[in-house]
Amino acid sequence: MTRIIAGSLGGRRIAVPPRGTRPTTDRVREALFSRLDHEDALRDARVVDLYAGSGALGIEALSRGAAHATFVESASSAARVLQGSVRDLGVGSCTRLVREKVLPYLGRATDTWDLALLDPPYDIAREDLAAVLAALAPRLAPGAPVVLEWSARAGDAPWPDGIEGLRHKDYGETRLHWAVAR
Repeated sequence: MTRIIAGSLGGRRIAVPPRGTRPTTDRVREALFSRLDHEDALRDARVVDLYAGSGALGIEALSRGAAHATFVESASSAARVLQGSVRDLGVGSCTRLVREKVLPYLGRATDTWDLALLDPPYDIAREDLAAVLAALAPRLAPGAPVVLEWSARAGDAPWPDGIEGLRHKDYGETRLHWAVAR
């Protein structure tokens, strides 16, 4: 179990898939969302949570004022857990769960998002992540923040044209990469 840190759902717990995911720690989520709150990036935002796992990132965004979250998760066990959390928290009307691999979904998506949160497996191939980011770029509203959680050992994020890397910060093995859509 992991807990929602703040907002309308603050303190509530959500289930974590039994295996196959690496939930974002409370410390990293607090740092990530404190910055997004400070930048006023959450109010009424349309959020995409790619490689959603438990959905903790997208649910935290909803708790802090986002209007809608699209969760993309291909692992059926994780998607079932996420679907249960969305139901138990009563946020189903402002969410969409896509049970599909991220790259094919982005290739056919027509939505535009105000915030993108990505937490891919740390062992994702750099070229695969680059392809995902390139497919994401045209789906983002101008100025949309993009936050990538990836291994600190992986180096710099492979930002494509259309997404400008801004900064990164390490939290142990985890690195948060910050960017903005252009």
